[in-house]
Amino acid sequence: MIGPAVSGIRNIGWKGFATAMLLGLGGGYLCFRLHVPLAFMIGAMIATTLATLAGIRTSVPPRLRNSMMIILGIMLGSAFTPALLDHLREWTVSLAGLIFYIVFSAGLGLFYLQKVAGYDRVTGYFTAMPGGFNEMVMMGGALGGDDRTIALGHSLRVMLVVMTVPVAFQSLPGYDPAGRDWSLRGLGPGILELPWTDYGMMVLCGAGAPLAQRLRIPAGVLVGPMLLSAGLHLAGLMVGKPPGLVIAGAQIIIGASIGARFAGLPILHITRTLAVAAGLTFLLLSVTVGMAVAVHLITGLSLPGLILAYAPGGLAEMSLVALALHVDAAFVASHHIVRIILIVLFAPPAFHLWRRWATRRQ
Repeated sequence: MIGPAVSGIRNIGWKGFATAMLLGLGGGYLCFRLHVPLAFMIGAMIATTLATLAGIRTSVPPRLRNSMMIILGIMLGSAFTPALLDHLREWTVSLAGLIFYIVFSAGLGLFYLQKVAGYDRVTGYFTAMPGGFNEMVMMGGALGGDDRTIALGHSLRVMLVVMTVPVAFQSLPGYDPAGRDWSLRGLGPGILELPWTDYGMMVLCGAGAPLAQRLRIPAGVLVGPMLLSAGLHLAGLMVGKPPGLVIAGAQIIIGASIGARFAGLPILHITRTLAVAAGLTFLLLSVTVGMAVAVHLITGLSLPGLILAYAPGGLAEMSLVALALHVDAAFVASHHIVRIILIVLFAPPAFHLWRRWATRRQ
């Protein structure tokens, strides 16, 4: 897990990396002291984004971010306990609901991006997809879309969701911020509290990342370690999860990496895309809440869990939100993984069918 990260750091400017980490640490600590939900990630993201937009050079190596994704995957795997198996059948309706969610939200988003924002057909389609960041950017660019606008649109949507959902979550029934542990212990155990065997198992879980990537599993760098960690926890061979200090560090790096994505982009382009992304995010979150309420009334599943499961944020980001808000992380992560797989598999052929149909109508 460490080797690739060190290799990646050597290939970037140390000044930009050090600046991003200092900003991330400072912003994260400030939000932590203010008891902001998902404090380290949100604080790092806001501080790094503001600095980047102000022209300060920030950078986070992709390999370091991937190493943090591995840690997050191991953390998510710890949520899969034997007791969870008894509830898997209860997820059938909510998982099936993802199909309706993707179709309706993508269709609404595409209409908005074309008719209101004036995006072309390809750029609008792949920007409207509620997930699959890397795949949508590559596919959209290959088909003639503006890959920079697609990437920026997805980045801004994830940022807006991460900034709004945890704060809005506090108004939901049953959420008790006063009863939460606002310390690092609330994120995970102390470094010296875990048995050495658990650390050995975590290293083993890290091997799931390259294996999943070789198998071309979407979001493999996170999903691979998560599946191995889940299997070890379900088998009773592993009982712990990564220390709270490590999870805080992962939040800072992932948050800072979101802010650093805006480096080098014209401020006017970012401003315009931000306005468009805000409208798109509002539409997608409205669909999310409506879908979550409907499934909640049908199944009785937790409304907070359903909102996070359908929220149009990234897999890593929404999983961290679930962990921070003490919502069933296994439930949330499983739904986001299925959503990404559905989008990656069916969005490209659906686009070709839609473009052929639209061309015939002209």
